[in-house]
Amino acid sequence: MAFVSFLLYVFVTAFTPGPNNIMAMLSANKYGFKRTMKFCLGVGTGFLVIMLLCSYFNLLLKNTIPKIEFSMTIFGSIYMLYLAIKIIFSKEKNKEKDDKKNYGFLTGMLLQFINPKVILYGITAISTFIIPFNNSNFSLIMYSLFLAFVGFAGTVCWSVFGSMFQIFLTRYRSKFNLVMALLLFYSAVSILLEK
Repeated sequence: MAFVSFLLYVFVTAFTPGPNNIMAMLSANKYGFKRTMKFCLGVGTGFLVIMLLCSYFNLLLKNTIPKIEFSMTIFGSIYMLYLAIKIIFSKEKNKEKDDKKNYGFLTGMLLQFINPKVILYGITAISTFIIPFNNSNFSLIMYSLFLAFVGFAGTVCWSVFGSMFQIFLTRYRSKFNLVMALLLFYSAVSILLEK
């Protein structure tokens, strides 16, 4: 397994802006960290469920259609290149409308089932880095726990440093995006070169 590429992909994807991180940041800015933790715990729980589903979905595909492994690796690498390009050319969005909702556990958990970033993150990480090398039940559960933990950690970080990240991203957005995109590009290319 390309362990460095795996870790780069996991951390870049988990810590770059997405629905979970943005909602956690906005909620922490508005309601404080303590109230936002319910949302973060919901995100972590939903994340774990999605990672387990992605693990067994990928395993089913590999066992049912053995020749799909190479295609899944190519798809995962192309998706990572797409993410890198999207990160480089992303523009700052207007702040979301001020709503009076406090995002809770259930909101955080259910968000994962409609969050394309999390679903594609799970499918890509598991099909590209895990299934080809470790497909026992124990491995799938442990990697799912790891992926969910990193996703949860990213959401918590965005909560804790919500206001600091907002200032940082406003001031250094293009440089931050370039570094994240280059790390994803490196991961994708190293996967393709190993095949």
